[in-house]
Amino acid sequence: MILSLAAVAAMSSGGGSSLNSSSPLDPFDSSTSWSLVEDPSNSSSEPVVRTLTPDFQPATTAVAIQEVNPWDIALCVTGTLISCENALVIAVLFYTPTLRAPMFILIGSLAVADLMAGLGLILNFVFTYLIDSSVEFVTLLSVGLLISAFSASVFNILAITVDRYLSLYNALTYHTERTVTFTYLMVLFIWVLCVTLGSLPALGWNCLRDESTCSILRPVTKINAVALAVTFLLVFATMMQLYLQICKIAFRHAQQIAVQHQFVGISTTKGVSTLSAILCAFGACWLPFAMYSIVANSSYPAIYTYATVLPATCCSVINPIIYAFRNPDIQKSLWMACCGCFPSNLSLRPRTSSDV
Repeated sequence: MILSLAAVAAMSSGGGSSLNSSSPLDPFDSSTSWSLVEDPSNSSSEPVVRTLTPDFQPATTAVAIQEVNPWDIALCVTGTLISCENALVIAVLFYTPTLRAPMFILIGSLAVADLMAGLGLILNFVFTYLIDSSVEFVTLLSVGLLISAFSASVFNILAITVDRYLSLYNALTYHTERTVTFTYLMVLFIWVLCVTLGSLPALGWNCLRDESTCSILRPVTKINAVALAVTFLLVFATMMQLYLQICKIAFRHAQQIAVQHQFVGISTTKGVSTLSAILCAFGACWLPFAMYSIVANSSYPAIYTYATVLPATCCSVINPIIYAFRNPDIQKSLWMACCGCFPSNLSLRPRTSSDV
């Protein structure tokens, strides 16, 4: 059998080829494949002549685009709002020398925790869609930051509640016992505890090797998630008890120092309503997620996890409004920073921790 190689690149335009002579054929072009084709005109018993001809196939490149989850977009937007609010609070506290009382130290610590939580939500979105989230280091870093930040936020709220209770219970000795140094030590203890909790997944308490032990938040294990949820429930129960005692003390003090019963009734009722709103907002944000973390695992639909996580993150949105922007001293600093003045109806009396 005789094998002849036809130089297709040199074919004339009048031949039976369908190639355009204006486009020279590069035999080394990676987009061109070659195949042996028998000559159908050879019907005799002569040796078959085979011709090496190119097979033109359009080059197709498949680009996989990851679809963005709307829930992740909502969490990223929430994180951006959290970061902006709490960055403003931190800036006001940092650049106002008069806001150095223990109460403002706790508010500042809460703002730092919420700021880290907001940045953690943004970074989690970036790691999920812009960086390879399958890398263990990236996953553990994101989860550790979120656990540390949100745990610090909850414990700082508890510390503010304790501070308010002690300022009423020990009103005469509060300012001598609650020094700035003691407050800094308490804040340091809170952050060491929360960073430790956030480091547990990186230290081996994760489900990257055994997916069956995962909780609703991978790579946190089910046991770790339940422990965090139970801790939150204990914090919430402690806050309820402290706020109940604050209401009792407030009513008793109001009855002792009041002269006009009508004024006392209005001011005390307003304070109780504010405390109730604070506690209800905190519980409404965190209780669904805490309860769901206890009963659910990684096999449950992800939409239920998103539906409980989003309200929990919203707690960091309302924290600056409740604990910072309602404070007249911080309001005065904001007005001075924005327009160089403050309204005449703004209260100028010193604010204490016992104020709601």
